[in-house]
Amino acid sequence: MFIAIDAGNTNIVFSVMDEETVCFASQLRTDRHKTSDEYAVFFRELLHIHSISTGDVEGGIISTVVPSLKKKLYDAVLAITGRKCRVVGPGLKNGLKIRIDNPAQLGSDRVAEGVAAINLYPAPIVIFDMGTASTFSVINRDGNYIGGMIMPGTLISLDALTERTSQLPQIDLTEHPEHLIGTNTVDCMRSGIIFGTAAMLDGIIDRIAEELGERPSVIATGSLSEAIIPYCRQKIILDKYLLLKGLRIIYLKNRR
Repeated sequence: MFIAIDAGNTNIVFSVMDEETVCFASQLRTDRHKTSDEYAVFFRELLHIHSISTGDVEGGIISTVVPSLKKKLYDAVLAITGRKCRVVGPGLKNGLKIRIDNPAQLGSDRVAEGVAAINLYPAPIVIFDMGTASTFSVINRDGNYIGGMIMPGTLISLDALTERTSQLPQIDLTEHPEHLIGTNTVDCMRSGIIFGTAAMLDGIIDRIAEELGERPSVIATGSLSEAIIPYCRQKIILDKYLLLKGLRIIYLKNRR
């Protein structure tokens, strides 16, 4: 078994996997101010909760879009297991051909997702990652990562809506809209966010397909994908463990 960590801007996913399965995947809030020792305490407790001995952990791999956390997470895993982690980035074999202006600028999360996608789904491929930011990755029929898009995430848009208006309340998206046309303020906001995002995804898929000249496989992942994708009209595959699957593939490629 090995540890796989996906550190995003809002949440950190701490998981233990083997070659076939995700043993568990737990979320904790990203906190740039925590020390490596504090993270080590969290990680050790999660292993204990899931009845996994640190002695059974052979290594680890980290993907982070928060540079200040890289060393802290690395040191935390080292402290509780005595094992060094691999960190997704230059020098680590992944099998993904990145054809953008500056491949070094591609986030490790998008690299891991691209690696998983080319190994699991037919190309061309579009990946929607709906987290703090919404990222769109495009892989052509030859399996090359050719680019994508970045835009404010759904929750960022919702926060901006409530912070910059005087009478719109804070809402959550745990309740799904029953109708497109809302009949009160909260329903109107919820409908606008969910149906509006879904319609945007549908439109983006059509435009990408037009530019590629063929219909791509479309994969959605990220914390909000399960709330939005059911309202899309396009065929979209939900794969909430896509990034972790990519980390597994990269880890195994570099195991020796």
